[in-house]
Amino acid sequence: MTSFISPSPTRRDVLMLMGSFAALAATSALAAPTDVKKTTVPKNDDSGFRATQVVRNGHRIYVCDYPGSAPTFVMAHGFPDNCQIYKEIAPRLSAAGRRVVAFDFLGFGRSDKPTDLSYSFDEQVEEMTAVVDGLRLQAVIPVGHDAGGPAAVNYAISNVDRVAGLALMNCFYSNDPSRAFPDFIELCCNPKTLKLAHAMMTDPQMAGYLFQFQQDLLMKNMPADLREKFLKQTRPIIATNFEQQPSAMPAFLKMTGNAYANLDANDRRLPELAKFQKPVSLIWGAWDKYLSTSLAREIAGHFPRAQVIELQAEHWPQLDRPEEVTEALLALA
Repeated sequence: MTSFISPSPTRRDVLMLMGSFAALAATSALAAPTDVKKTTVPKNDDSGFRATQVVRNGHRIYVCDYPGSAPTFVMAHGFPDNCQIYKEIAPRLSAAGRRVVAFDFLGFGRSDKPTDLSYSFDEQVEEMTAVVDGLRLQAVIPVGHDAGGPAAVNYAISNVDRVAGLALMNCFYSNDPSRAFPDFIELCCNPKTLKLAHAMMTDPQMAGYLFQFQQDLLMKNMPADLREKFLKQTRPIIATNFEQQPSAMPAFLKMTGNAYANLDANDRRLPELAKFQKPVSLIWGAWDKYLSTSLAREIAGHFPRAQVIELQAEHWPQLDRPEEVTEALLALA
């Protein structure tokens, strides 16, 4: 959950983003195939996977499928991101012999961005289910980062016989006391400020200020090596999400607007977490300024078999410390 504007946003930068939001009304979902379709991806920085389209209700979900054996890691991203946040760890896991499936939720990345979806957390669980079913995966380990955490947890507790474990990275789930959204996200999530947030985001000058304000907070006191990774890896992934046409902005706004209700809904599911007997690893960037290690311990406390692994990383440990995250995932199951 972060800013996606360049270090010094210009009026043109912000106008482009706002234009992508307005363009949604004129954008219709692309015609979709009726079954899973696999194609080979051209050689690039993420070579080694096959691109797969899994169709749910006529809408195409983009999947990166890395070869390997079960249990398969099924990786869910957060709401400003896409599956590219796993591009450092997926090849490593595959090289170690494990299958990895990383996918873009509808509305994000290379997946379809239909106009008829509510873009809710419940729909994201259904999309993860569609991916697992569409690829006929038998044993899986859901992996959830940021806002992908609730989908990973809720898929796991609803499909206990199908999962071998659960991995969470710098995410949230319920109304735990230590849960804190980044300032800009909080503005978009809080029902008391939702209208204000949308009004500000449709004003180019104010939107530019909000994005720059949040990015400056995220990079404050960030170690030099992680700052470089953020600028070269993380920010471009997020920027692409919003600069492409159609944009991920509508899904982002709807997901953030649904976040508080989802926290309340997940409060009611906490007794199910207490019955989940599979191993759970919370692989956490200890320097996250919002989703802290205190939150990780609180989430772990809801499970009977959970461990917290603290890494010297920020909000994206899978990009900051890929070797250590890979090791932790391989040790899970």
